[in-house]
Amino acid sequence: MTVWTWVASKTKEMAEDTEVRSNVMEMPAPDRQHIRVLLLDDDSDNLFLRSAILRQNGYDVVPCETTQEANAHLDQIDVAVLDYHLGHGKFGTEVAAKLRQLRPQVPIIIMSATLERRFGGVEDMHLLKGHSSVEDLLAALRALEAKQRGEPVVVDARDFFYSRIARAIGSDVLVQIFDGEGNWQYVNEAAAAYLEHPKEWFEGRNLFQSFPDMRDWRDVLHAVATTRETYVDRTRRGLLATPKANEDGTVWSVLAFPMSLHDQRTGVVVTARIIERVNPLTGMTS
Repeated sequence: MTVWTWVASKTKEMAEDTEVRSNVMEMPAPDRQHIRVLLLDDDSDNLFLRSAILRQNGYDVVPCETTQEANAHLDQIDVAVLDYHLGHGKFGTEVAAKLRQLRPQVPIIIMSATLERRFGGVEDMHLLKGHSSVEDLLAALRALEAKQRGEPVVVDARDFFYSRIARAIGSDVLVQIFDGEGNWQYVNEAAAAYLEHPKEWFEGRNLFQSFPDMRDWRDVLHAVATTRETYVDRTRRGLLATPKANEDGTVWSVLAFPMSLHDQRTGVVVTARIIERVNPLTGMTS
């Protein structure tokens, strides 16, 4: 191959490559909009941590430690996440009110360490700071982001609500939440593992239809839901009609108490844990 032939060949390759690049550049860009989140928190450590997490999940973050900083960025953001109590007599709700007045379409999340204040004003959502997990905040942002795109969104607080109850009771306790008819509203990981189904399987299913071998809790659930009284059962029967293998001599502590469900119906929380194991060979308890 002569020098001129090589040059001609490379020139043709470059021309073809340029044409390909040109065609690629002319292709429409993916319809992906970066969401800019205003993050207001006077605690610099919290602000740094939350900013890093949101950025890792694809959000652009505008971090602010003061209401003055936040107010200066209200025209540049898509969602606002505002700490309620900022110290020195300042509150995130002041920024929320101004943002709602200037740009009423921008979603607002208020985070607070207390429920003493009566929320339900200009904010779209309230998360309990210190108890709401990172997953809660990301789920809230995704829901509001979809709402902003015009997609129909129902912000369902059930998981926030019921998981807090289960967490307070303890991870080693089997927790199930029912309506008065025995339809599952929630189970924790311990209960799901004991009943050998994933957590997502339970919601909306009926206890008595799904587990014919379950002890007949129908009367108990109905009585607790209607009378709002508490039922306590310390028994060797456990949760199932026939105890599981290795449960011989096991004593369960079962408690059923009433609660108001997310939709204001009366529901029942059933908790259970093993409090005593009797060795059938020795008769010794543990």
